[in-house]
Amino acid sequence: QVELVESGGGLVQAGGSLRLSCAASGIILSINAMGWYRQAPGKQRELVAAISSGGATNYAGSVKGRFGISRDNAKNTIYLQMNNLKPEDTAVYYCNNYPIHRDYWGQGTQVTVSS
Repeated sequence: QVELVESGGGLVQAGGSLRLSCAASGIILSINAMGWYRQAPGKQRELVAAISSGGATNYAGSVKGRFGISRDNAKNTIYLQMNNLKPEDTAVYYCNNYPIHRDYWGQGTQVTVSS
């Protein structure tokens, strides 16, 4: 059974930084492409960043240059470093397989950016 547990969210002022973590069990992250997704109130869930099994990364245009996705194979954890946060980054952030596996959703972690 796969379990993904997101953490690291919080309330931050615009321009601040947060680092999100996604700890996995039941799945080996190093051999799976993984992604960070977010869902803002009233909006559809969207892909924020993804990392392939080989370490290649890609980002949504709205976060490119501000966010960085990485993976620690020893800890079986992926991270999302978020810098220069903006109010429009406010959302619940989730990790999941890339592409999405419908059974892998965790509880997410709330990120709120105040202006």
